Amino acid sequence: MILENGRIIAIESQGIWVETIQRSTCGSCQAQKGCGHSLLARFGSSASRLWVLLDGRNSSNYCVGDEVKIGVPEDVIARGALFIYLTPLLTMLAATTIAHQQAASDGVSVFWALGGLMLGAVIVRWHAYQTRLDSRLQPVLVDDRQPLRILVVPLVE
Repeated sequence: MILENGRIIAIESQGIWVETIQRSTCGSCQAQKGCGHSLLARFGSSASRLWVLLDGRNSSNYCVGDEVKIGVPEDVIARGALFIYLTPLLTMLAATTIAHQQAASDGVSVFWALGGLMLGAVIVRWHAYQTRLDSRLQPVLVDDRQPLRILVVPLVE
């Protein structure tokens, strides 16, 4: 599970809004000069706002401004990245192959490739909309706050 610290910015009955600051680890990475993330990190940290499901926890245990730890399973990130990057690429290649099979000129093939790329982007967007409420794909609250319970034990002489 990939963990990230964040700050609560809003509280709802079913979930909380958490703001995370994406910190770069570019100082320890060997590929600093060839990495796009390194270039973006130079312009400052960017904040992300995430809705985190409380999953049965009581929302009164949390206050705006509290620090919380959230997590996202690695397999969700890996499968999501593969889907997001490969779908437009594969639809672009399929459209280019169709144009080539139709003996289209290079200019027409370029338009088919762009059309396939756009179709892939639409498919990714549609899939994201369809799975936006899937609890398996949502970030989870890692720190387990429970209301403070005081155990009173009578003194026996």
